[in-house]
Amino acid sequence: MSKQNLSAYRSTPPGYFTVRWGHYEFTDWMDESMSWKESVNIGDWSFLWECWFRGPDVEKLFSDYSTLSFQKFEIGQSKHCIHCNKDGKVIHEGILSKFGENEYLLFGRGCFWMKYNLEKGSYNVTARDDDWFNLQVAGPYSIKLLEEVSGAKLRDVKYMHQVKMEINGRWMYALRQGMSGEPGYELVGPHEWKEEIIEALMKAGEKYGVRRLGGRTVFINHLEACFPTILTDYVPAMFSPDLADYLETFKTKMGPSFTTLNLYGSYDGEDISEYYRSPIELGWKYAVKFDHDFLGREALEKEAAAPGRAIRTLVWNSDDVVEVYASMFKKGEHYDFIEMPRYLRGGMYVDKVIKDGKLVGVTSSYGYSYYFRQMLCLAVLDQDQAQIGNEVKIIWGAPGHPQKEIRATVAQTPYKTDRSKGDLHQCP
Repeated sequence: MSKQNLSAYRSTPPGYFTVRWGHYEFTDWMDESMSWKESVNIGDWSFLWECWFRGPDVEKLFSDYSTLSFQKFEIGQSKHCIHCNKDGKVIHEGILSKFGENEYLLFGRGCFWMKYNLEKGSYNVTARDDDWFNLQVAGPYSIKLLEEVSGAKLRDVKYMHQVKMEINGRWMYALRQGMSGEPGYELVGPHEWKEEIIEALMKAGEKYGVRRLGGRTVFINHLEACFPTILTDYVPAMFSPDLADYLETFKTKMGPSFTTLNLYGSYDGEDISEYYRSPIELGWKYAVKFDHDFLGREALEKEAAAPGRAIRTLVWNSDDVVEVYASMFKKGEHYDFIEMPRYLRGGMYVDKVIKDGKLVGVTSSYGYSYYFRQMLCLAVLDQDQAQIGNEVKIIWGAPGHPQKEIRATVAQTPYKTDRSKGDLHQCP
């Protein structure tokens, strides 16, 4: 893709964020952002897609087009399911859950990719879309709240395993997960019961300070806990000529808010592939298993042996950030505005990261953490610049605009301590 064509993605974005998330705030974004660390919150991811895959060839289908392993996959277990192109770059990813022998439920955009390959191949598999609610309940008091409203015993459930339970007589599955880096469960079940379940959780959770997450806050936990997100931290690798047929198929099935790319920031790429990322670059090496053949395996084996870049958190220098805001109060040109807590209108912010005047990486997913009182971002950095404590600079400002060098310190990912996999018996 030429730079001329790539520039078309630097356009004014559609206002899709309100469509996806509904509410910008339920209480206040600062209040909501503290909830998964101090009390309990409810995040609504019901817009995600679900599709059942059943049949004797279902594991063969997913093995051919996913990086995960089926050697140890128990009924009731879920795994991170990543789909790559031939170059080992991520097309889609999601969660694959095993409900029975040859019976799996896939959550995420990968539903479209897997159905496409099912139709093109010769697999004895059926695919059926479903419509389930998807509520993430997380925080120190999440286990106590869920046990109280359901009567289920949840503290001995292994991470990424699920149990069936009821709330108000409505059945659902509870998957132990931790997208915010805190103890929690993901509740999934028939969509028509969603509002009833939310109401029951909110009523029972009042004494624990329960909060719902609005659109202004929801991705801050992804940033603090380092959960890279499509179209925020990477562009899906489906814009190459060999995937033109799939791209057209995908566009016909999705609305404009999910098929429009919007690229921003100081990094001005020559080709769309520069915005692709591999699972290894995104910190997902744990989910790449070389015990089977899959699309992209050869490229990922080479990268795993000698990775070029690593994902890190960058902590922005607060004085430099303040200077950006201060420029808004002076006559004449000013720096591009830094949204708080994060950019809301949809798109991928990619800024240059330099060291001694040399490009050493690029950023993504910037945002203000009220918990840490710091501006943070994720970044993929050259291996020799990825050491914790390294000092680098972020170039803030679009090409052709006034640009500011913001000092930043390389920090670990996740930035916030991960408590999601700990002993649930230690929760209140």
